Amino acid sequence: MKKKEKIRLLLVDDHPIILEGIRACLAEHEDIEIIGEALNGEEAIQKATELSPDVVLMDISLPGMNGIEVTQFLQREVPQTKILAFTMYNSKQYVLSSIRSGARGYVLKDTSPSELVLAIKSIYVGGSFFSSRASQAVLEGFVKESETEEKSDKVALTKREKEVLTLIAQGVSNKEIANRLFVSVRTIETHREHIMSKLNVHTVAELTMYAIAKGLLQVQA
Repeated sequence: MKKKEKIRLLLVDDHPIILEGIRACLAEHEDIEIIGEALNGEEAIQKATELSPDVVLMDISLPGMNGIEVTQFLQREVPQTKILAFTMYNSKQYVLSSIRSGARGYVLKDTSPSELVLAIKSIYVGGSFFSSRASQAVLEGFVKESETEEKSDKVALTKREKEVLTLIAQGVSNKEIANRLFVSVRTIETHREHIMSKLNVHTVAELTMYAIAKGLLQVQA
């Protein structure tokens, strides 16, 4: 019988007590394996490069090289690793900066253990995740910027593009979307390129934020 695959997780936070708490929260989840810890940005880069984790739980406020800078570096050097921003700051500046640096989503440090696990599993399978306590102002601020781009270019998403956007935001692969819509994978890739160009976004996480703000996708509760 095939052994169940585990999610290999690297923890990054400059407070040992936080790391200890996360370990305790995840201890009962046998499908999540904590393969290492880092207390600062430089150590995070070293361990992520050496261990190539599936997911990195990344504190944004690190001494020296901060979590946003580390995320940008890892997205270039270890692109297969998915980053989940982990922060106490629920503000537009921190959230958008982390997402645009390449993070697949974010959770607040006072999140429930069940939501943290859901976030880790969601981005592991290719989706994005935003804390249920996300400030609506953050999402509204993001979508206003996107709408400004739309208006300036005099373009808007078509019905089919909205349909594709919603599925992408749910973490559905291009191949599966193509199967559901009875079109080719290349057609979906083209839709994806057009959507990102119209909205002036570059990551799946940004697409997800747009979908949430426009009511196309519900935030996990």
